[in-house]
Amino acid sequence: MKRLAFVVLASSLFNLHGAHALDVPEIFREADLRQGERLLEENRCAACHAQKFGGDGSAIYRPVGRVNTPALLRGTVEQCNLTLNLSLFPEEVTDISAVLNRDYYRFKRQ
Repeated sequence: MKRLAFVVLASSLFNLHGAHALDVPEIFREADLRQGERLLEENRCAACHAQKFGGDGSAIYRPVGRVNTPALLRGTVEQCNLTLNLSLFPEEVTDISAVLNRDYYRFKRQ
């Protein structure tokens, strides 16, 4: 019974912070994916990208190209933060970057 309780607790903790998966790059390990999703929505990132790149805006997310490392991905999000004066905290930039990595780039632990 104790083992089952431990497995349930460990699973719950993992689901709270899904970015803790072993294959996630170190830079995204402590990211809060739920907060990253919320911030992407609140800051209307998809609408801005659609306006600049056409379609649904996802054309900006190209796994092959100038953004080819987790650090460059985070730096690109930080560039949006600064250019658009979003006033995001560093951990929020990381949270957004981790969601983008999960959904589009899929960089693995190196």
